[in-house]
Amino acid sequence: MSDEPATVYDAIVVGGGPAGASTAGLLAQEGRSVLVLEREKFPRYHIGESLIPGVWPTLDRLGLREKLDAMGFTKKYGGSLVWGKDRPSWNFSFEDGGPYPYAYQVRRADFDALLLSHARTLGADVVEEAVVKEPLFTGERLDGVRYQLRGAARTLEARARIVVDASGQHRWLGRHFDLVEWHEDLRNIAVWAYYQGCGTLPGREAGNILIEHVPGGWLWFIPLSDGTTSIGHVTQTALLAASGQSPEQLFTDRVEGSRGVADLMKSATRVSGHRTTKDWSYHLRRFHGPGWIATGDAAAFVDPLLSTGVTLALRGGSTAATTVAALLDDPASADAVLKQYEQGYRRFLGGILDFVRAFYDQSKHREDYYDEAQQIFDPTAEMPAHIDFVTLVSGLIAGEFTDDMSAVTDHLAKLRERGATPPPFPGVPR
Repeated sequence: MSDEPATVYDAIVVGGGPAGASTAGLLAQEGRSVLVLEREKFPRYHIGESLIPGVWPTLDRLGLREKLDAMGFTKKYGGSLVWGKDRPSWNFSFEDGGPYPYAYQVRRADFDALLLSHARTLGADVVEEAVVKEPLFTGERLDGVRYQLRGAARTLEARARIVVDASGQHRWLGRHFDLVEWHEDLRNIAVWAYYQGCGTLPGREAGNILIEHVPGGWLWFIPLSDGTTSIGHVTQTALLAASGQSPEQLFTDRVEGSRGVADLMKSATRVSGHRTTKDWSYHLRRFHGPGWIATGDAAAFVDPLLSTGVTLALRGGSTAATTVAALLDDPASADAVLKQYEQGYRRFLGGILDFVRAFYDQSKHREDYYDEAQQIFDPTAEMPAHIDFVTLVSGLIAGEFTDDMSAVTDHLAKLRERGATPPPFPGVPR
């Protein structure tokens, strides 16, 4: 039992990362009482620096565009790849697939702190260094949590009409209810470090992420605004084990054998230790239960090849906020509302996951990837295939989540009106 009586909220959000902060901020913006319990003290380090335009609908809904623009992060106008059959070099530009011409390469410590601070400004009660110990139930309904402030002896309780699991890869409720299912074909390991003195791609591509296929995996190259570059290697855990090398040794070998990344690292100096993470791709068998829903990485995570992590977190958080608000306003609609939430979430995740798997196939040409995107996103071919490709890799698939995608819908309508003639795709200089 807790040492103190429980406080009752409209919603408790477990986790203060992008999914939790956006859920809480949007609910607080509507005047709902929200408690956020975050186990870390922000700012804190996190990987996943490369954003895509799919973050903008939620950030605009939160009113954060001007603040983010003022933070001086590297603008990212698209992506550059050494990818596909015969490993050609090619680019894509975000402005070809949506109304948002750029995203950012961010320091996640600063970006995530901005989101959590904004949730607090909007009225959410944010408690950092709060370790959630267990869920609390009334009958079968989860209606609260027991938690402990780091370093404190006593425990505290909080109750709510709905509990949102946004605990990220801790997967608090997924583990509690034994709901986690791994995507066995995407059991990967990543190793990365930070470098200074790297070169950049030319002109408008200077802020792009560079993704390069290497034997058994791929490399990322992400230029950051402080002069450092995040460089990482992703491969299957089974391939790493078979190689007999450490993750760091295999990373070094793959970088040295690369074409685009090695060329940009000729004068680089490593300025950090190596970090690793593994088992990235999974989903829960269900995203909700009596009194709770899961969102962001706590619900599912898709392989990071397309930089979708923060977009999935923000769009999931936005949709979770819309769903929670509907549940609070009309509890009798719970079954229909939660069914809609899960179905829409799974459709969006499924499209991304299907394309990630198709994109890993190195026997394809660039135009084949365009066609794969069209089959997933636009099977009636209303748009040219290359625009469908850019829209998908921008994270701007409309109509699946319930957050405000009106800008995307308007943009697609305008493209159709003018015939949607695709612009050329210049190659990255070799």
